Amino acid sequence: MAEGPGLFDPIEIGSVRLRNRTQLPSMTTRLADDAGHVTDATLAYYRARAEGGVGLVTVEMASPEIAGKHRFRELGIYDEKFLPGLRRLVDTLHEAGARASIQLGHGGSRARSAVSGTTPVAPSTVPTPVFEVESEIAMPDAMSSARLRETMDAYVAAAARAQRAGFDMVELHGAHGYLISQFLSPLENTRTDSYGGSLENRARFGMEILRRIKSEIPGLPVIFRIGVEDFFPGGLTADEGMQVGQWAEQNGADAVSVTAGHYRSLPAAERMIPPMAYPAATFVEYAARMKQLVDVPVIGVGRLGDPDLAACAVAEGKLDIVALGRPLIADPHWVAKAQAGVPVRRCLACNHCITNMRSGAQLSCVVNPATGREDAYTGTSAPTGHRIVVLGAGPAGLTYASLVAADNDVTVIDTADRAGGAFRLTGRAPRFNDVTAAEPTFAAYVDELERTCRIGGVRFRYGSEATRDDLRGADLVVVATGADYRFGLGAVVPRLLRTRAARSRVAARLFASSRVRDRLYYRLRTGRGTALASRLPLDPDTKVLVLGDAARAGKAHEAITSAFDAALTPSAQPAPNP
Repeated sequence: MAEGPGLFDPIEIGSVRLRNRTQLPSMTTRLADDAGHVTDATLAYYRARAEGGVGLVTVEMASPEIAGKHRFRELGIYDEKFLPGLRRLVDTLHEAGARASIQLGHGGSRARSAVSGTTPVAPSTVPTPVFEVESEIAMPDAMSSARLRETMDAYVAAAARAQRAGFDMVELHGAHGYLISQFLSPLENTRTDSYGGSLENRARFGMEILRRIKSEIPGLPVIFRIGVEDFFPGGLTADEGMQVGQWAEQNGADAVSVTAGHYRSLPAAERMIPPMAYPAATFVEYAARMKQLVDVPVIGVGRLGDPDLAACAVAEGKLDIVALGRPLIADPHWVAKAQAGVPVRRCLACNHCITNMRSGAQLSCVVNPATGREDAYTGTSAPTGHRIVVLGAGPAGLTYASLVAADNDVTVIDTADRAGGAFRLTGRAPRFNDVTAAEPTFAAYVDELERTCRIGGVRFRYGSEATRDDLRGADLVVVATGADYRFGLGAVVPRLLRTRAARSRVAARLFASSRVRDRLYYRLRTGRGTALASRLPLDPDTKVLVLGDAARAGKAHEAITSAFDAALTPSAQPAPNP
């Protein structure tokens, strides 16, 4: 690794010192109430990440005016009524040692009337495909000069409100096809006045907001987030994005956050939040290029969930601060674990969190069922002082073992020659959670989860069945052996997944069908755990728990959730030893 700053070294943004070079970037949670107020669930979600060691928490996008509200249950900052809840949120973050920011973002043409109760506004009247629970083509009103000033005023007022709430800084959202980004895009900005045409004119809207906040709210640092490449004809190009980043610094930005992608991106909008088939550190070279052009800190993002990779990006001078969105959803203690040199729960980059949220549900995660449900596990703990045997080293079995490893004697037994079960084969399927599957992602997740178990003292034995001696004296036997395919498909499906047929166009079309996936996950599979448990040579006092696919064939999220609930719910635990 190149000599340079460490990931866990402090850094300043403006006058604000961060305890390390990590950031939780803005990601919509839908944990606010219907009006947009902070809830206990909001506090619990953000508290978990702050207590996990992250340096800067940037609270999810909040519109400076109601016309920019683009999601149901979006956090509010456009009115004084939101201040009490926002103050509680800031206090929670500060108590946990993190610095607090909030992203000021306006939906522009992406703000559905059904959400905001008003007609969306944008630089120009350009039809915009929008998905918020359901799809529609939005037809925004082109902003008049007076309307432009009104929105700018709203941004400044929202920034002042953020300062009164106690936020250490604010972030202006100039990426991903929201209002400032819409002004930057030649396709979405067809104006002929001083806010359209040349790049300088198209950037004027965002730069004036930035300049006014810095002028009118002294002492409040501002991060400018720029999507430097939109990936579609008529969108912002990388050269233009770099220029905008430089202008942001010249107009007072205390840091530049570099990302890429847009809702109009080709081949798909997923490029904004690159899923598992995209290379790791997807956007880092954009950040590295920006870092050569500006003197303020540069924040980089995009598949940086491997702690070694994140540390290298900082040490090599490619960026100053690592934004960890999905990795901190998957493991809120990513920072503390990485700093201690112990394994993190690896994000799959499956975009379940994003896809599920956009469908109207609150934020959730395949590998971390506590996401969005943090308060459900408040005060709960794993059993202690027991001898536990886990049958099956797939995601459910490994997750359960990792959660109960402390203060228990835990053994995991699997008939396969390594951990992972059928989950390793999932990476060979055409798709997983509506994104193209990638085998290394699943392998990394399984390997790190097994390593977590071993560090916790869990013993493993592969390649054999559990014997009577293995089970003798066990307080609890956890059956997590997975599901069987019906109609003799158990031998056929794995064989197909190991061949090129799984990656054929025919297979891709089949997996694109929700009906086909439903049959593969549910209807053609059956849990085998109950039948197996009935045949186990157990002591009379041994309790049996059937988890995951072994109980009911389904998806990974359901299986891992069952492991969390079983490990952390008292009713599922064995009685305390006398």
